[in-house]
Amino acid sequence: MTQQEKPVVIIGGGIIGLSLGWQLLRRSVPVTIIERDVAGHSASWASAGMIAPHAEAGFEDLDLLRLDRASLRAYPQFLDELKEDSGQTVELDTRGTMIVSLDRDDTEWLRRLYDFRELLGLRVEWMGGTRARDMEPALSPKVVAAMWLPEDAQVENRELMTALRTAFLHRGGTLLEHTEALEVCHKDGKATAVKTKDDEIAASKVILAAGSWSRLIKGIPEEWLPPVRPVKGQVMTGTMDETCTLSMMIRSPRIYLAPKLNGRISIGASTEEKGFHTTPTIGVFRDILDEAWRTVPSIYDLEIVEFIAGLRPGSRDHAPIIGKIGMDNLIYATGHYRHGILLAPVTAYELVKVIMNDEAPELLAPFSPNRFLKS
Repeated sequence: MTQQEKPVVIIGGGIIGLSLGWQLLRRSVPVTIIERDVAGHSASWASAGMIAPHAEAGFEDLDLLRLDRASLRAYPQFLDELKEDSGQTVELDTRGTMIVSLDRDDTEWLRRLYDFRELLGLRVEWMGGTRARDMEPALSPKVVAAMWLPEDAQVENRELMTALRTAFLHRGGTLLEHTEALEVCHKDGKATAVKTKDDEIAASKVILAAGSWSRLIKGIPEEWLPPVRPVKGQVMTGTMDETCTLSMMIRSPRIYLAPKLNGRISIGASTEEKGFHTTPTIGVFRDILDEAWRTVPSIYDLEIVEFIAGLRPGSRDHAPIIGKIGMDNLIYATGHYRHGILLAPVTAYELVKVIMNDEAPELLAPFSPNRFLKS
């Protein structure tokens, strides 16, 4: 097998691995994905599908905000291509985000967020509680102020993951599910293969997109391993009815409610340092639902569909880890934390440039794995 005939081997079949693999296949690059479970059924399966860079923007995260916004802009093209290759329509819900406050402390916090976004020139509107309830009547009478971010969006996360898996297979990708990647093999400073329990898969390039499991792959020198850990998040799904209908994403300092176009609603989420523990717990959901009820009281009678927990891959600085490390043909695409679905398009499009043309995209520069290497 020549180097050109060897596939790009992607370790991890989550949102990032599937998106990148599918985009490479669209450019006639052979791809094999190795997934320890079922592709698309890890962190992003348990997420709320939010594509909300303006709500998520942190005071010290300007490079991440720039990357987030680039990915939001890329989403229409990404979903059009996905429909072409999967035959499935994943709608981009562009109804925005409203962040609300229920007391004085919350309002001071919210005002700081508003001032920061206004300083950056983002589209944002401040309003009192009455105006907020005019826009979203289900809000509690206790809401005293709100900030509306009209450019945020969301998708139905499971529709997206199902379509990505279908598109990858339709384009001729090789998908090895229920298969654990054990080791990256290398020779003369190049990654040559990925070893599983039963096979050794030759690779032209190896992409580490294993999310929370990224540090468990052997064969990568200790100093190059990405500083990624699992961060547990618990989410509840319910069904909206005539007693409680929301028209946009609602956030408070402690929770979010994400209404879907199909009538479902996601309510979450916790942030827990519990290792690889993925069992939902009663106490956490009580806390989430108490705060959600304070914000939107009419959720009280909604039917529960599911309680679920997932593992977000959190890096040391909570920013993604994307790019080459050590070997020219070993590339990281991990550590996306809460932004996996948001960042899938830009990660895939920009890494295609790295893999196919050996480019060094400016957008990805702040997220290089090399930022964690000791000088």
